[in-house]
Amino acid sequence: MVTIKSKKEIELMKEVCRIVALTYKELEEKIKPGMSTWELDQIAEKKMRSLGAVPAEKGYDIGIKGVPPFPASLCVSINDEVIHGIPSKHRIVKEGDVVSIDTVALKNGYNGDAARTFIVGKGTKEAERLVQVTKQAFYEGIKYAKQGNRIGDVCHAIGEYVHSQGYSVVKEFQGHGIGREMHEDPGIPNYGKAGRGIRLEPGMTLAIEPMVIQGKSNILELDDGWTIITEDGSLAAHYENTILITEKEPEILTII
Repeated sequence: MVTIKSKKEIELMKEVCRIVALTYKELEEKIKPGMSTWELDQIAEKKMRSLGAVPAEKGYDIGIKGVPPFPASLCVSINDEVIHGIPSKHRIVKEGDVVSIDTVALKNGYNGDAARTFIVGKGTKEAERLVQVTKQAFYEGIKYAKQGNRIGDVCHAIGEYVHSQGYSVVKEFQGHGIGREMHEDPGIPNYGKAGRGIRLEPGMTLAIEPMVIQGKSNILELDDGWTIITEDGSLAAHYENTILITEKEPEILTII
């Protein structure tokens, strides 16, 4: 069921989403070659907790036998890793790496979700273009995130833009509603047909997240049960914000 947030709930959502934005600001300032992904994770968790939030991904259980709860505050995915990379003291980011980070903060019973892809140091023009297209795909999608439009209008716009740039979208994973639960209805794929799906109403809060692959859309899951990689070894990028549907333009809550 899709939830419509009250004014009070929207204020709580704005507060936790502000914490997510501040966490990314600090990560962007501190990420550099030679750091471990575990160090990035520690920076994020410390920042969230200092602002009264907790990392909602830490201990998140997908309920699949044999897959342990997620052990960290961030998903950190490098180069051909699309999403859900597990931070490690042994995983060191290098000059030119494409590093996608996804995190969720929880405060006062509400979640805020966003993802960013950083190029560490100086990257290739190909990597820079991929990251830019992935970010722009989000903005192409939210042009349609307006009262009275359908969720399929957003999905269609994202997919069409990505494909027009010569890239692929991940089809097995998608954006989602968000609020008291990290993942709420509706599901928001990064492809689809315009004019389909639920109508958007003021008070809906949605996590819209293009996941873009430089090559073919085929993906594989690693043995850890979490990390998703591109099958052909091509680069991937991820960009996400939590937005609020209003009576006018959508409001992006995880940018300050």
